[in-house]
Amino acid sequence: MSALDHSSLAMGLADPVFGSQLVFRTLLKAFAAPGTIFDLPETISGVPEQLPSAAAAALLTMADYETPIWLAKPFESIRPWLVFHTGASSSREPAEAKFAVISAEHSDVSLSSFHQGDERYPDLSTTLIVVCSSLEGGRPVTLDGPGIKDTIVFAPKDIKPALWAEIAENNALFPLGVDLIFVAGAKLAALPRSTQISGDF
Repeated sequence: MSALDHSSLAMGLADPVFGSQLVFRTLLKAFAAPGTIFDLPETISGVPEQLPSAAAAALLTMADYETPIWLAKPFESIRPWLVFHTGASSSREPAEAKFAVISAEHSDVSLSSFHQGDERYPDLSTTLIVVCSSLEGGRPVTLDGPGIKDTIVFAPKDIKPALWAEIAENNALFPLGVDLIFVAGAKLAALPRSTQISGDF
C-alpha cells in the first residue's frame, strides 16, 4: 500500500468497538497461556501487505496517540496507515517505544535496545510484535513458567538462534524486560517476560 492510497487508509476493523474488544480478549488469553496459538477472526480489512492481519489488529487495539511506536525497516511504510487509524506517534529510538514491530527473519536490533521498564514501573517496558512466516514448523523451544502446565513446545518459523538466546536473557531480567507477541497471518501467540525458555540455541 502506498502512502497516498487513501481508500485503503480508510479501512480497518469492520466494527471498531466489537472488533477491538474481541482482539483485546484474545491478547489477554494469549498472555495467560504463553506459546499457545490463537486465531483472530477476519474483522479487519485494508491491511498493508507488509503486515500480517494479526499484527494490524493488535496495533489498532492497543495503540493510540499516547503510545509511541517503533517500526523496523521492513515496516516503515505502514506509518501513514498506523497514524491514520491510531494517531500513534513515531519513536525514533527503540528505547522510547511503547510498542514495536520487528521482523523475525530480518531483525537487526537487540531486545536490550528496547525499554526494559524500571523497578517502580516494570509495565513501562516495550511490547514487541514479532512478524513470522508461520507460528509452526520452526526451530522448537520449550516453554515453562506461569500459565503453562508442565511445559509446552513453541516453534515459530524464522527465529534465529541468537534471538532465542536474547529472549532467554530477557526472562532472566524479570520482573523487568520486554513482552513479545508473535504473529503470522491471522494467528498470534504471546511470550511474556515471565516465561522461561530452553532449547538448542
